[in-house]
Amino acid sequence: MLKLIVRYTCLFLSILFFIGSPNRSQAQSVKSQTPENPVESLLDFASRHLHIPYRSGGMSKKGFDCSGFVRYCYQQWNVLLPHSSAAQAHKGEDISLEEAQPGDLIFFKGSSTKSSQIGHVGIITEVKPNQTVRFIHSAFKGGVRYDLLSSDYYRRRFVAVRRVLLPTE
Repeated sequence: MLKLIVRYTCLFLSILFFIGSPNRSQAQSVKSQTPENPVESLLDFASRHLHIPYRSGGMSKKGFDCSGFVRYCYQQWNVLLPHSSAAQAHKGEDISLEEAQPGDLIFFKGSSTKSSQIGHVGIITEVKPNQTVRFIHSAFKGGVRYDLLSSDYYRRRFVAVRRVLLPTE
């Protein structure tokens, strides 16, 4: 619990530091995205990248792979994640699917359902009471887009949920 409090305090202080940055144009950009709820700001930022194409190893608006997209989005709030979905799966706090909230990372097996290795990641954008989980990610087919965990493809590959930002409530 203490580790979690320290992590969230560091996140809050880094946001305050970044907002107070001497680079005025950058600070104004972040101010318009961040102040009250970092999760809502993160999701809004991520949604502004819909339809950017998939690009293997991509980490920019020219194209993203799944972990590059997640890393790029979280980096805007000074949360530094590795550029590998498997490595990202070791960051933050392990959360059960029942406790999942917007802003949490959702992890999947790669292309094979028989594999035990994580090969894909997205950011949860919505969780409805009937456990309908919607997430944004960069997929090989379609680039940055929304999908549902209930789709057969993702349901069979689901591995874990991890929290690296403050919960929304």
